[in-house]
Amino acid sequence: MKNVTNAAGGLNEDYAVGDLVVLNDHINLAGLAGIHPLRGPNADDFGVRFPALSDAYDLDLRRRAHHLWKELNRDAGSTRRLQEGTYAFVGGPSYETRSECRMLRSLGADVVGMSTVPEVIVARHCDMRVLAISLVTNKALLEAGPRGDNVHIQGSSRQYLREAIEKGKANHDEVLDAGEKAAREVQQLRFDLKVFALIRVLDRPEAPVHPSAEIFSM
Repeated sequence: MKNVTNAAGGLNEDYAVGDLVVLNDHINLAGLAGIHPLRGPNADDFGVRFPALSDAYDLDLRRRAHHLWKELNRDAGSTRRLQEGTYAFVGGPSYETRSECRMLRSLGADVVGMSTVPEVIVARHCDMRVLAISLVTNKALLEAGPRGDNVHIQGSSRQYLREAIEKGKANHDEVLDAGEKAAREVQQLRFDLKVFALIRVLDRPEAPVHPSAEIFSM
């Protein structure tokens, strides 16, 4: 089993910073452009030449992750939510433009980031079961930016223009801060225990659908 986590920008308007998202599919833009981890000679010992990815994110693991999250947070009083959605993989190393964010959302992506998909593809090539979870660290900018021909913009000060264009702009320091904040909150919820326990339980074929009691006994 391969367990993957990442920080991602939220494209889905219903998602909030701090939400966790169980991935059920991805859009590999880099792969569609020819940048793919399986290019080159195939290692037959690991997997077939053209692996299917229609079920890249294991349904049983996703089902159990949702159930376990509800069980373990029933009395925790946390406002952090566990969502499920599609991850858009972009090459980076820059954040997306407003138009790119709108395009990705229109394609059905819920979150966007610069990692995870290559390792998921390699894991599936090796016939490994995959569970992937994103942390929404910032909200992607979907609305169009200010236009230079807008009559209100024409008479505005440079300070106003700077504030208008900077509003909601992705900032790497803020993304890191959101990740650190979430890590502290998650630790308070004993999420580290839950994740490792989840991996230990779900990695066994005979694992129960309701493993809560077993987890707390580990």
